[in-house]
Amino acid sequence: MELIETGFKGLILIKPKVFIDERGYFFESFNREKFESIGIKENFIQDNQSLSNKGIVRGLHFQSPPHAQGKLVRVIKGAVQDVVVDIRKNSTTYGKSYSVELSEDNFLMLYIPPGFAHGFATLEDQTIFSYKCTDTYHPECEGGLAWDDREFNINWSVSNPILSEKDKKYQAFSLFVSPF
Repeated sequence: MELIETGFKGLILIKPKVFIDERGYFFESFNREKFESIGIKENFIQDNQSLSNKGIVRGLHFQSPPHAQGKLVRVIKGAVQDVVVDIRKNSTTYGKSYSVELSEDNFLMLYIPPGFAHGFATLEDQTIFSYKCTDTYHPECEGGLAWDDREFNINWSVSNPILSEKDKKYQAFSLFVSPF
């Protein structure tokens, strides 16, 4: 397992060891001991999966304390432009964004600790996205930021994205008071 530097404390990009042969491939998508050895000591308690066609933007979402979520995300099929924004007030990267392409071909996984808003844009039809979460969903703790806030300077890699009504209504970062 290889760790790739993100420049954000606690945000870890992971490249697993993939065994490929004429039959296909095999890799460990999660191994508690190996993840603990690289500093991810979270107790994952819920798995989520979404299916989206090309051009969908989901995000930027977070759950606030006491039900803040850490997430381990990856693509099972297709590709996404994955995006996070650091919303930890005392962080040196507060308000900064990080983006990486995750795909079925590159096998990359991203661990997102609590205190980040998260979203993604689907780059291919029938993209299957997987999340391991450290807490269950609590609607009263749900929050979000405007996906297209110019302050973040995010290249979502899609034009004319399709969004949920909820995602269209999230506030600008300049009006945001972080719970982290």
